[in-house]
Amino acid sequence: MDRRRRGFLAGTAVALAGSVVGRAALAALPEPVIQSETATMPPLVPPNGRPYHAVVTLNGWTLPWRMRDGVKEFHLVAEPVVREMAPGFKAQLWGYNGQSPGPTIEVVEGDRVRIFVTNRLPERTTIHWHGQRLPNGMDGVSGLTQPAIAPGRTFVYEFTARRPGTFMYHPHADEMTQMAMGMMGFWVTHPKARHPLIETVDRDFCFLMNAYDIEPGASLPKIMTMLDFNLWSWNSRVFPGIDPLAVRLGDRVRIRIGNLTMTNHPIHLHGHEFSVTGTDGGPTPPGSRWPEVTVDVAVGQMRQIEFVADAEGDWALHCHKSHHTMNAMGHDVPTMIGADTRGVAERIAKLVPDYMAMGERGMGDMAEMEMPIPDNTARMMGGEGPFGSVEMGGMFSVMKVRRGQKVGDYADPGWYRHPPGTNAFEWTGALDAPARFRAEGQGAMPVGKPIDRPIEVQVRKPGGDAGHAGH
Repeated sequence: MDRRRRGFLAGTAVALAGSVVGRAALAALPEPVIQSETATMPPLVPPNGRPYHAVVTLNGWTLPWRMRDGVKEFHLVAEPVVREMAPGFKAQLWGYNGQSPGPTIEVVEGDRVRIFVTNRLPERTTIHWHGQRLPNGMDGVSGLTQPAIAPGRTFVYEFTARRPGTFMYHPHADEMTQMAMGMMGFWVTHPKARHPLIETVDRDFCFLMNAYDIEPGASLPKIMTMLDFNLWSWNSRVFPGIDPLAVRLGDRVRIRIGNLTMTNHPIHLHGHEFSVTGTDGGPTPPGSRWPEVTVDVAVGQMRQIEFVADAEGDWALHCHKSHHTMNAMGHDVPTMIGADTRGVAERIAKLVPDYMAMGERGMGDMAEMEMPIPDNTARMMGGEGPFGSVEMGGMFSVMKVRRGQKVGDYADPGWYRHPPGTNAFEWTGALDAPARFRAEGQGAMPVGKPIDRPIEVQVRKPGGDAGHAGH
């Protein structure tokens, strides 16, 4: 834990000159906690207030708070940040408290919360508390429910967390710019007591889906893009920069997913079946649940899935849109599969020494090629697994289920060791002739015999008399 976080928990506070604050908070502002690490932080065990089972934010962290007169006080700082999206690739984004997305906020149903929001951006902003039930004046829509927060100023939001569930926060001011630059964060409200629709789980993960259009070699998103994004990310990280989800065999697992991209994402889990147990509208009734392996998360929606991790192994978790598991894509690359480009490549290489033909055998080779790419560019796909290149990027991670994983241990256990006889393997023996069926190759209807006699037809033109007969 860095010293700034320790200082925050000790109750250290500083005053910010020129702040616009409510009467209830005139004493002093809580110190903002800044975090720049990209690794998944361990859950923040609540130091005071009602107890709860903390969540784990994938490649993120939970924001500490200060208790003051029975109110949980948080401090969010909207500011430009540098986010390492994958090893060797950094993006200039906007976020909160040093990261994009911002830190997760965890509270308990019935908590009175006070959130200080300081604006260190070059333009005005607000924060909307997506899915929350609160006074209209705290809803955070610029010009409609509040004045925008000017650069260098601080506003206060205060309300009671009225219902448990999975939520998020994001601006409602110049959204095209601010959300495209990465301004968003997760919010979890835990139940204050045993809830008939909310089960206790052993592991509770959360992440937000976001997308960026960043040219190869660049670091600044193109905010005018509406559809042609080339980086699909979880918590502003792309595979192989997304951490695995470490799970103990037999654990009941909850994964909370939010979507703030411009399209839907069918999230698919290998090796297990799950149920959708909640949305941003609240927990789902048991009668509405059914077993699934893929859940579609639409734009602006939250989904939480639950299952028992009862199968050991390294199980993929990813978006099932094929282009969303690749990085740094181009949208004008022709399909070259099956084309022999050797002669052309040789001639072009005389003029462009580093030229390499792409895609004539599919794109899998791109994961292993050592072709030059611009500095500060995420490779199209990559990540080394125990058997070679994983050939994935973007919205992809691995759930690692282990019998020996300790309770509360989220460290990467390494690659799974498959028991003998449980791996797919290459067959090198002789192959028998394929089996044939009597009906193989036949159509749905039997083919009639050819007609070998003349056929007489009559042609009748519209509005005229019958035509002549012929054969």
